[in-house]
Amino acid sequence: MRAIIVGAGIGGLSAALCLRRIGWQVCVLEQTDQLGEIGAGIQISPNASRLLGTLGVLDRVGPAAFEPERIEMRLGRSGREVFSIPLREAAMARWGAPYLHLHRADLLAALMGVLREDSPDAVLTGKTVIGYTQEKQKIQADLADGSSVEADILIGADGIHSTIRDQMLGKQPPRFTGNVAWRATVPISSLGELAPPPTACVWVGPGRHAVTYRLRGGALINFVGVVEQQGWETESWTEQGRCEDVLADFSGWHPIITNLIRQADSHYRWALFDRAPLKQWTDGRAALIGDACHPMLPFLAQGAAMAIEDAWVLAESLKASTQPSQALQAYAAARLDRTRKVQAGSLANMRTFHHKHDLAYLPLWLIGKLMPGFIHSRQDWIYGLDLNQSANPQHG
Repeated sequence: MRAIIVGAGIGGLSAALCLRRIGWQVCVLEQTDQLGEIGAGIQISPNASRLLGTLGVLDRVGPAAFEPERIEMRLGRSGREVFSIPLREAAMARWGAPYLHLHRADLLAALMGVLREDSPDAVLTGKTVIGYTQEKQKIQADLADGSSVEADILIGADGIHSTIRDQMLGKQPPRFTGNVAWRATVPISSLGELAPPPTACVWVGPGRHAVTYRLRGGALINFVGVVEQQGWETESWTEQGRCEDVLADFSGWHPIITNLIRQADSHYRWALFDRAPLKQWTDGRAALIGDACHPMLPFLAQGAAMAIEDAWVLAESLKASTQPSQALQAYAAARLDRTRKVQAGSLANMRTFHHKHDLAYLPLWLIGKLMPGFIHSRQDWIYGLDLNQSANPQHG
């Protein structure tokens, strides 16, 4: 059996590895000419890291990963701790897999490395897919150069602006969420005593928040600053802004944040978009995964993790059925409720992070002091899902 995968991002490459694991041939079509160092840091929680471990990806990532000591919330202006609870050892003890910080480029390189060891010619770059055509027994990807590639199934892993989704469901623009994000990476060596702690830390405040954590074994600090803002809706990984604009957005914030902004060589910004949950992810022998079907705000740090879970459940569904169309429908049914819940949780976290008054965080401060295990328990439904142990893909 053979699968076409449209897009060589985290979801597409994870799908390729999961399908190879069950014996399928894969052809990954990527529109860019080469896979470069795009994006910045991502957080990989235990529900996804255990799957990457099974696929052999974590061994290849090696020292590029960073395991945060704790998970923290701090007030953005004063830096006062709202809560700080163990994460590094606790993640292994409670959820059986590590919580990792990675540079997106390092994870993509590891996924690609494992895939190329197994299937050296699986990824074709410079291939722009403009749609698909299917018959009862086959499906083909139609390319911009007039050629086509034929297979048994086609997986749209081509992001929030998915061409495959547009053909499947009709072209509908994503919705602007009213949030604009800044991102930067800074060598920790340039920050001195104002280096952020070795934690997964969210700094909260009225109408905005920031996230800091370490990458590449602790050598880099990743900064993401999210501001509620109207009037600028450009979605681009490469759009650069001005340092003074970031400083204005975080004026009066703790010196750890403002120093981090000042020390960054580049400040990238992008508008945050999402979509309402889709009711349909499949069309015969075509299916969607990742941001193509459930783009979400990054406030639960689950975008990459959900794509990796999608890839695993997709492969398990195909392994369990001899009818590709039925298997794809089973995959979608297995994933709809979970991804909708994560999308909703991400949106809810935006409201939590952006309270207008510091006193609104008093309940979280009390919980952190009196019942720190409660904060861990609130993540059990996400981090505790072990698809490795599920013989039935419906468990996803």
